[in-house]
Amino acid sequence: MKELYVARESWFPAGLPRETADRRRAVACFKAVAVKHLAGGRNVERVIQGHKRFLAEVFPLRKSHFHLLSESQAPEYLFITCSDSRVVPDLILGTEPGDLFISRNAGNVIPVTAPEGDGVTATIEYAVEVLKVKHAILCGHSDCGALKAAVNAKALDALPKAKKWLRHVEAAFQHRQPLNPADGEGAELAALIRGNVVAQFKNLKAQPSVAWALKNGTLSVHGWYYDILSGRIERYDEKRHRFVPLLG
Repeated sequence: MKELYVARESWFPAGLPRETADRRRAVACFKAVAVKHLAGGRNVERVIQGHKRFLAEVFPLRKSHFHLLSESQAPEYLFITCSDSRVVPDLILGTEPGDLFISRNAGNVIPVTAPEGDGVTATIEYAVEVLKVKHAILCGHSDCGALKAAVNAKALDALPKAKKWLRHVEAAFQHRQPLNPADGEGAELAALIRGNVVAQFKNLKAQPSVAWALKNGTLSVHGWYYDILSGRIERYDEKRHRFVPLLG
């Protein structure tokens, strides 16, 4: 129905900053479209057909590239981000197969309290020591469910594994960033998510392999915040202790 897709002016309180109103309007429209999209896309046939198109239309045109990738990889970037389905690194960054060595987990966490190691830190070690990546990028994102759960811990009572894992984001509260009016009603959460980027960025730099590479000048480390609604990325300026637009 048409009313599902048209955000009316009456939805927005009088006096609300226009930029915030635009964000809320866009969110409302997106949700309406998403409902329609999900209702008709739950059959596994959708992804099977996607693979079929890949084999018929994409792979033949890039066969030589995939042939080279089948023998080795030499990515320049380690990209650590959240498992969230809305964060698609190659789409956001315009990268190709073989460009990014990716590690994903709930909350884009870099654990520092597991002496026996874990999958994330093992991936970092391999990327730095073996693949010799030139850049390590820690990327958080808006509307992150992991940080929502950190605010409302009781929601995780039925998810003991997730609850234990998300203890790693508690440092986000120590690094909570200033509120940004452009984030609208989600400003408090966004400030905490940026704080988690700072916390995990520091954890990343503390990893032994990363610390060694930084000392020797063979690696650069970056902390990013990706806003799903605008598509824009902010980077953490460590000298100024604040987030600034990636594109200036």
